[in-house]
Amino acid sequence: MNPMFHRLGLIVGREGLEALASARVLVFGVGGVGSWAAEALARSGVGCVGVVDSDAVCITNINRQAQAVVGNIGKPKVVALKDRLLSINPSCSVEAFETVFSKENAAVFGIEKADCVIDAIDSLAFKLDLIETAACMGVPLFSSMGMAQKLDPTQLRVADVWDTYGCPLARLVREGLRKRGFGGRLTVVFSPERLPLRTEIAAACGNGQCFCSVKSEMDWCASKKVINGSAVVVTASAGMTLASLAVNAIIQAKQAGRV
Repeated sequence: MNPMFHRLGLIVGREGLEALASARVLVFGVGGVGSWAAEALARSGVGCVGVVDSDAVCITNINRQAQAVVGNIGKPKVVALKDRLLSINPSCSVEAFETVFSKENAAVFGIEKADCVIDAIDSLAFKLDLIETAACMGVPLFSSMGMAQKLDPTQLRVADVWDTYGCPLARLVREGLRKRGFGGRLTVVFSPERLPLRTEIAAACGNGQCFCSVKSEMDWCASKKVINGSAVVVTASAGMTLASLAVNAIIQAKQAGRV
């Protein structure tokens, strides 16, 4: 037994640790939610963690993203996160995909070979594409709904997407899935909390006055009409919750003889 995971082994047993060590989990979107989910997986002894994102670290990411430190500003998020995960767990195989998910490049990620998928994508269209793709492949997927404009992690909930409430993104996901004829179950993490946007601080992103020294016209925030606030106490808690769903699913599948 790797001594790094001894304390986890006292909970899940040797068989649980072996299941995690042989597992592959893909995390799509490694911002405020996905980065912490990926870190939790590495700290839980998951043998292979794939991280997918096309963005670079921005100074405004520092308040909520695991890989965002001053020295990483301008570095691709997946590269910075891979370095962090390997510094925590050198035995973890970290796959860094510096791109976004789409139906056109779905084959690149080997989703069919994953034990679980964690969806922390912001873009609604790509989010729906990923949900559909994983469902068609029979791969368990756990999805994050909107975590902006929230400050109370105790309001986080785990539910089927059809049972969510008070979350604008969850409503859009439900509507999008209905239009696509998707009626299956989808476990999500959501929060009904919705704080008002504070207007005394102007958002720099998207108005030509960005704080970042490394920018390009392809940056996602350049075209954003509204920049929402976010806090690590909520985003990290959501990421940890998603990771817990994946870890438990892997162990339960092992116990059920499906792995």
